[in-house]
Amino acid sequence: MKGKAWQDGKENSKGSAWAVREKVLWKPGNMLYPVPAVMVSCGRPGEKPNIITVAWAGTVCSDPPMVSISVRKERYSYGIIRDTGEFVVNLVTARLAAAADFCGVKSGRDTDKFKKARLTPQLTGSFRTPGIGESPVSICCKVAKVIPLGSHDLFLAKVAGVAVDPAYLDQAGRFRLNDAGLISYSHGEYFELGKKVGSFGYSVKKGKKGAVKRRNS
Repeated sequence: MKGKAWQDGKENSKGSAWAVREKVLWKPGNMLYPVPAVMVSCGRPGEKPNIITVAWAGTVCSDPPMVSISVRKERYSYGIIRDTGEFVVNLVTARLAAAADFCGVKSGRDTDKFKKARLTPQLTGSFRTPGIGESPVSICCKVAKVIPLGSHDLFLAKVAGVAVDPAYLDQAGRFRLNDAGLISYSHGEYFELGKKVGSFGYSVKKGKKGAVKRRNS
């Protein structure tokens, strides 16, 4: 039975507006999907820069702006990031999906990923590590702390700067990131972001189409 949207205000016998089924219990695992598809660039001075894909990258603080990535110790890029204390998180569009996948399955130990994937290393200001020129957003990061977790180490980093593609700036100077065709990664597959279903706070706005109906508490 397909669940009905909450907006209709009708509840089933269990107090929910959706059809509720008993869930199947699995062993513990990482099922927090989708996640942002990103290419992380790094590089030691005097050496070819490299690109790594990571499944776990995210925002951890807004003031100061901070992000995190988790990297396995055996990855080629792990030592580079640990040694330099820098990396760049580059957002991925649908046009960059194949390049991102390539960078995720090849090792920088024996492959020049920038060259093979036909990507452009691009420096931002005085930041020493290049971002990816074709990415709409490159987030320049300085490692603040490395936390060993188990299979991965967590790199907590402060955002030193953000470089954006001016093609997505409108006449008012607003950055239209959602027009870039970003993709996400979910359970081994890539998906382009699809239909907009709302915006922040829309569920409590009065008189707006699509606003949810309040229910008595």
